Amino acid sequence: MRLLLIEDDVMIGEAASQALRDAAWAVDWVRDLRAARLALQAAEHDAVLLDLGLADGDGCELLQQLRKSGNAVPVIIVTARDNTPDRIRGLDLGADDYVVKPFEIDELMARLRAVMRRKNGQALPILDNGRLSLDPASHEARSAQGHFILSAREFALLQTLLQAPGRIFSRGQLESSIYGWGEEIESNMVDFLIHALRKKLGAELIRNVRGAGWYVEKSASGDIGG
Repeated sequence: MRLLLIEDDVMIGEAASQALRDAAWAVDWVRDLRAARLALQAAEHDAVLLDLGLADGDGCELLQQLRKSGNAVPVIIVTARDNTPDRIRGLDLGADDYVVKPFEIDELMARLRAVMRRKNGQALPILDNGRLSLDPASHEARSAQGHFILSAREFALLQTLLQAPGRIFSRGQLESSIYGWGEEIESNMVDFLIHALRKKLGAELIRNVRGAGWYVEKSASGDIGG
């Protein structure tokens, strides 16, 4: 999945970007409001991490503009402002969560997972279509063939499919979910990852529509092995 990180502190930005990529997020990192607005116009993001104290303005301005325009992308404010009025203002303007610096990266990841569950209408943390399940916290996938810890890109691709069972994702959409800005897109990476996932989990679990893309079934009967 793709995330926009809006953070002007280089040290925090570099550390957060790397940790997010290690957790299978495709990360676009910008350092001011102008670049953030351009990024939001240029690509579709699954979530936004938003600093408030930016060089060219207050991050709350951007949040307010997003919500007024009808953009419901999940936004987590990540800021050094820890007073109650700022928390209330940020949440009332439409933020989905509010994290105060310094923060533990594991807690930030857990909050991201919780926000994404709410976005997708899921009460349980496990993505499951009856024959295939995926744990976003551990990157463990299960099927009748067993359970497997997936690589970061295997996880990112399968998570994209399982968050919208029945929806066909094109090659470009899947590439967008696994590559951030500045990363070289390998021409056969989607095919390679799908082959690897089918080999581990079962060839029939990820289906192809010729000329359109790939999908997993909305629901299926059968027990998941363990």
